[in-house]
Amino acid sequence: MMHLNKISFIPAIAAIFLVISCSKKSDMNDYNNLANLPADTGGIHTAYPLGTNDSPYGYYVYEPSVKGPVYPLLVFLHGAGEKGNSSDSPDILNLVLRNGPPMLINKNKWLPRYPVIVVSPQCHDGGWNGTKVHEFITFIIKNYKVNQKRIYITGLSMGGYGTFNYLTTTADSCYAAAAVPICGAGNTSKVEGMKHIPTWAFHGDADGTVNVSGSINMINAINEANPPIKAKLTIYPGVGHNSWAKTYDGSGMGTESADYDAFNMDIYNWMFQYEWHQFFSAETSDLK
Repeated sequence: MMHLNKISFIPAIAAIFLVISCSKKSDMNDYNNLANLPADTGGIHTAYPLGTNDSPYGYYVYEPSVKGPVYPLLVFLHGAGEKGNSSDSPDILNLVLRNGPPMLINKNKWLPRYPVIVVSPQCHDGGWNGTKVHEFITFIIKNYKVNQKRIYITGLSMGGYGTFNYLTTTADSCYAAAAVPICGAGNTSKVEGMKHIPTWAFHGDADGTVNVSGSINMINAINEANPPIKAKLTIYPGVGHNSWAKTYDGSGMGTESADYDAFNMDIYNWMFQYEWHQFFSAETSDLK
């Protein structure tokens, strides 16, 4: 009799696990449709200085107001002026609030169409290292409810370089579904590994810090590699190094050069169009 009970119990357990597994997959599919995510009515922006946890960087993280769903993730890489070691001085982490999405969040001007987790690490060493950025994103995935099909990366100046470097360094293991590097540059000889990642670069043609050729050369190289989605480049005439403010808040729409790609869609909605697996073959489409 005991033997019979064990035999009948195993299928019951299997059925329960099957229901749970299907439910989780259904939830992921439901939330991958961004329109199904609950509205963000004002989330929490939290600072984690270096050494607070196992993250390779100190960072700020913004989490949408409703807990539970998996959310898209936006990774923001700051410029050289915001570097600092928050393990020595926790307040130095506030430098990452100067520009980009964390600044918009801090000023209550963060209004993307869909809710998204925003992480803003702080570089405390020489510059953004692609392998270390990958380690940081892996940490975020393990500790937050991230939709791994919808991870996006953007950065300005040193962070623009860092964005290109992350894409070219990690290639097929890269988490990014789309990228927006601003006033940056990269290694044109390594674009083959990143050509599957939709990329939209921005730059001012009067940039005296990072010459506009940095973005032009990278985008041309990507497109010469025949990417599945043509890389885009938007250039602002007469604009110097700060081409990021008007890009992140969308105010640059309509001020761009007609000789390059139009700024006719905010960068967040543009990134939201893409999922990680879209441009991989069946052999490489598993989440890394």
